[in-house]
Amino acid sequence: MILQNKNAIIYGAGGSIGSIVAKAFANEGAKVFLTGRNLDAVQKVAEEIIASGGRAEADQVDALDEEAINDHIDKVISKTGTIDISFNATGTRVVQNIPLADITAEDFISPVAFMLKTQFLTAIAAADAMVKQGSGVILSLTATPGGIGYPYTGGFAPACSAKESFSRNLASELGIYGVRVVNIRSGGSPDSKVFKDAIDNYPDEMEKVLRKMEADTMLKKLPLMADIANTAVFLASDLAGKITGVTIDVTCGTTAALNYRTTS
Repeated sequence: MILQNKNAIIYGAGGSIGSIVAKAFANEGAKVFLTGRNLDAVQKVAEEIIASGGRAEADQVDALDEEAINDHIDKVISKTGTIDISFNATGTRVVQNIPLADITAEDFISPVAFMLKTQFLTAIAAADAMVKQGSGVILSLTATPGGIGYPYTGGFAPACSAKESFSRNLASELGIYGVRVVNIRSGGSPDSKVFKDAIDNYPDEMEKVLRKMEADTMLKKLPLMADIANTAVFLASDLAGKITGVTIDVTCGTTAALNYRTTS
């Protein structure tokens, strides 16, 4: 197990991607500390991990509350001595599918402010602890619009780009202390809750949307949540010990080229 004896904090662990990454970390031997604003949701994930033989604890932590984040990290360190992995999988409301010219300033700025603030607070708190211990990995998550022009994505696209820039800059400052910072760029997973909800509510429209998204990729398929989780496990492990300051693209090739014209 490549994360044996590692301690990982996951923010937004009650959501689709947060929960599957938490389970993947636990399956590889890490003790996972799950946090979220909804304690019931993260407790459920913790119980599932424990039932499968893993080690997990759940706490109610608002990833926008600096004091709550720092108090939780102090609690984890008092129990374990180290924090080896920090992963922020929190999500927020995003207004999309309308032209930028028609979106309000508030709807445009809101996801940028939320995504940057929570990433900054959790990453800096983890960095403080990791610098002292001389090791650690800080992971973040963005999506396709972070790497390519993508129409009708509102404030989500600049938020992704800003998070990727923050990840690079933080890595450049923390490398000398043995701390790695890596971002993962997803292509949108059709088995995630946001996609499943959309498919349930708008099946005909979503069928067309998913086919178009698949056509844009080089592999003609979209990454599943397990693909993101597997990438996170690798990046959090010592196998990726020389990887830092970059965004790992798991979009099936979408951000390298739009391949909708390519057919077999």
